[in-house]
Amino acid sequence: MNLAMPFALCAMQRFLSMGRTVLPFSQVLEQEAQEWRKFRRGLRKEDQQFLDRLFEEARLHVQAGVYASRPWPFETILISILIEHEKALVELRAKLRTLEEKEDVGSSSLPLPNDR
Repeated sequence: MNLAMPFALCAMQRFLSMGRTVLPFSQVLEQEAQEWRKFRRGLRKEDQQFLDRLFEEARLHVQAGVYASRPWPFETILISILIEHEKALVELRAKLRTLEEKEDVGSSSLPLPNDR
């Protein structure tokens, strides 16, 4: 049995409203965050803040979510989070590269120890 189909139908019903095809993406995002409340409560305190930050990252891309208007908005939420993570990775790699280059320059300018 394909379990994705009943889930997909439930997801679509959840996002349909009277007189509108799809809820505004900002509301969909808030609903999704609310649906993860029980999961959040089950997390350790320090992990709860990370879950909150993931939804905050998704909120940075509300306009893109509106424009995409996908049938399963959680996909858009995940892609929004991944975009923010990719940006952070690129920034960290650049900083690491800069530090490595400084280390290489610093180590090549040090005098070599005398062999005795």
